[in-house]
Amino acid sequence: MIAYDSRALLVSEQPRVTRTVLQSSQPPRQVRSCRVCRLRKVKCDRIKPCHACCAHGYPSKCFYEPGSDEDPQPITQADEIQNLRAEIRDLTARLSNNETRHRTERRITQLLRMFDTIRSAPLNVVDRMITHLRAGTSPGGTSSSSSRGNSLDEDSDDGTNGDDRALSRSERFDFNRSPSESSDDSSSSTSSIVTINSNRPMLDLFIERFVDAFSPEVDIKSGHAGALRRAAQIRMFSPILLDAYEAVSIAFFGRSVQDPRIEASGFQLYPRVLRSLQHALQDPERSKAESTLATVILLMAFEAVERTTDGSLSAHVHGALRLIEHRGPENHIYGVEHLLYTELRPYWVGAALVNRKPSFLAQEDWINLPWSGNSSKKDILHWLMDLTVEIPTLLSEYDELETTLGSVVSSAHEIAVKQASLWNGVSDLTCRFMQWKIDWVDNGPDGPPVEIPAEPNDRFPLFRCRDLRTGAVITPTKFRYPNLRLAQTMCLYYSSRLVLSTVDTRATDRVGPAQQYALGCGICRSLEWYILTAPGNMINRLAFPVRVAWEVFPDGGPERKFMYDVLKLVEKRHALKLWGGGMSEISPRSGSPPK
Repeated sequence: MIAYDSRALLVSEQPRVTRTVLQSSQPPRQVRSCRVCRLRKVKCDRIKPCHACCAHGYPSKCFYEPGSDEDPQPITQADEIQNLRAEIRDLTARLSNNETRHRTERRITQLLRMFDTIRSAPLNVVDRMITHLRAGTSPGGTSSSSSRGNSLDEDSDDGTNGDDRALSRSERFDFNRSPSESSDDSSSSTSSIVTINSNRPMLDLFIERFVDAFSPEVDIKSGHAGALRRAAQIRMFSPILLDAYEAVSIAFFGRSVQDPRIEASGFQLYPRVLRSLQHALQDPERSKAESTLATVILLMAFEAVERTTDGSLSAHVHGALRLIEHRGPENHIYGVEHLLYTELRPYWVGAALVNRKPSFLAQEDWINLPWSGNSSKKDILHWLMDLTVEIPTLLSEYDELETTLGSVVSSAHEIAVKQASLWNGVSDLTCRFMQWKIDWVDNGPDGPPVEIPAEPNDRFPLFRCRDLRTGAVITPTKFRYPNLRLAQTMCLYYSSRLVLSTVDTRATDRVGPAQQYALGCGICRSLEWYILTAPGNMINRLAFPVRVAWEVFPDGGPERKFMYDVLKLVEKRHALKLWGGGMSEISPRSGSPPK
């Protein structure tokens, strides 16, 4: 019995020891799935971005955590597409070389046959062949030019392939007519709306031109401008985003080259994008996808170009603001969503100023959380925006005070309490704005702007204003900035102070008309340097300050004439109807420039 128990003990323990040794000798399991798929516990196809992330509308969040050097790296879709395109080009070149070689061999064979015929045929046959060749007709009686044209269509060796011929035809922008149609109906096709096939390479050129205009590649001193460029790189994963880029880029290109047919084709695609966007916004999951947010912002760009109605741009901006609030600050920490929030933050703050209501942008989470992932760092502009987001609350308090003053049931005590609260808020925020300027501009690393003499030139209107002491019209100096970021920030600083001053009703230390006039002139003195220096359509970043400055100056003065000339100049040079229309929809006040 004792021996049996010992053997049983040894037998039962032996497999346990073996399992321990096998487990310790196995290599650690390699992490190959992306972080999102591992957290959601779904299958990952190990491509970057993977299919699961693309299907849920978050391709930029597809992230593979780094492993050891032996771990296989995920396949990047961009690299895979680039490799496939290179392989296609190589195969096309090889095929073209084969066709050229076969075509040359056929022609050599034909020439050898003709040479043998001329050498061996009777003289009367040779004379007849030569006569037909010299007369330009084939032996069958048809014109040799016709046969020569047919041969060129089939076997052309003039160095122009089919793609080049198609491109030369498309450069005439007659996209309605197929290549097989006769050119006799050109008059009837001219009046029809252009329909551009999205498979044609010309569309990629339109999108590239749009991206270069609205999302130019600039350095960090000029401010980040890569949000729409990054969004264009993921448009292939979202049909709605792809349609939006197609509609916006075609309309922008048509307006840039002043071709109404191409511009009309963008309008033709616009309703389809609006319907798709409406369906996406009604879906709880798709409404939080980065492609939906990018589509809304693209439609903002469309309205800046076309300005379909007076309130269309304002409706899209406020709709984007509501969508951002619905998504929450945690969805703007990484990727395209972070860029769309941080780069366009002045637009969102401007929309809150126009609303004149307390904004979610002033909440602590929205001020800090989007930067918690170190995707970017706060710079001088965002520290200014942290102050500006408090102005809508003061605007709302001022409007409530005005309503209370007009009410017959309000008591004197109630009015005094609201007035004291407003004055304390205005005084505190004004002091913080002035301290921000001392810390970030006057004593900043780039220093304040430099004043230089203003001289007339053909590139930009000359700003003239009044000397408030004498009333005479003078030509002040203009500002030259060390970089575009500081110029944009200072214009937003002037406009923020101006909006805040409209509710400054304090008996003492208030920002009066003279200071308001100086702040408006500060914006005007900055316009020439910024507009002539900023690449693409980055000038849209000054749209709100320009509109705020317009309302400071009196009608009929030299200041408004200068600004009117600037609005028309920008509309002509940059194909932006928003500027030509006066931008009344983005004003926190009433009134608009003349049409």
